[in-house]
Amino acid sequence: MRMTLALARAGFRRYSTYRQATAASILTNSMFGFLRVYVLFAAVAAAGGVAGGYTREQLSTYTWVTQGMIGVVALWGWNELADKVRTGEVVGDLLRPVNPIWTYFATDLGRAGFASCTRLLAPIVVGALVFPFYWPRHPASYPLFLVSVLLAVSVCFALRYLVNLSAFWLLDSRGITAVWTLVSGLGAGLYFPMSFLPGWLAFVMQYLTPFPSIMQFPADVLVERDGFGGQFTRLAVQALWALICLAIVFAVQRRAVRKLVVQGG
Repeated sequence: MRMTLALARAGFRRYSTYRQATAASILTNSMFGFLRVYVLFAAVAAAGGVAGGYTREQLSTYTWVTQGMIGVVALWGWNELADKVRTGEVVGDLLRPVNPIWTYFATDLGRAGFASCTRLLAPIVVGALVFPFYWPRHPASYPLFLVSVLLAVSVCFALRYLVNLSAFWLLDSRGITAVWTLVSGLGAGLYFPMSFLPGWLAFVMQYLTPFPSIMQFPADVLVERDGFGGQFTRLAVQALWALICLAIVFAVQRRAVRKLVVQGG
């Protein structure tokens, strides 16, 4: 436990040094947030005030939360493990007494903690100041939202780790990364909530794939979709996907290590 906390603190400190990059990300996410809000408001107006079960205020909050979640879950751009596999440096990770999954996971939690204080809060403040905003009616929704964010980070970490593990077989994982970039944003509900889709497809996407657990469900928990029943259902689905995805990560890594050959060392 002490080691996990130390790694998480190291991850927090590491990413807190990139202040200019953080400021640039906040500015970019906020600009895209304005664009998304106006597009979704047009959908609400066309639907007569409620679209996909979301009111105007809920959809505004949904938009700003998901914009902030991009940085918290680090949806795109993490290739550290794949690069180490390609260069052979992954051997150093595998020789350590701690499984690299836990090392990267603890560091990622620290990174997500810093992003929550900056890249998540800033867009929410911008959205709340400029647009109609849905503030939770029940105080319990705030801690439930924090739990949902933690589970979202866990699910996204596991999926990103799986994408990187493909380098054990392909060496160059850029093709898989490109597919992940395309599918994850759409499936996670970054562009629009899954409830905008036809009924059967929305059910399949929300409960039979892990993607909405990364972004949509934390936002749904905060805007209190379907009351407490809906919030706890989404948390349960997130927890289930986190366990499934992490179990798959351990199994795939065990299989990958068996075939690892490092030349020149």
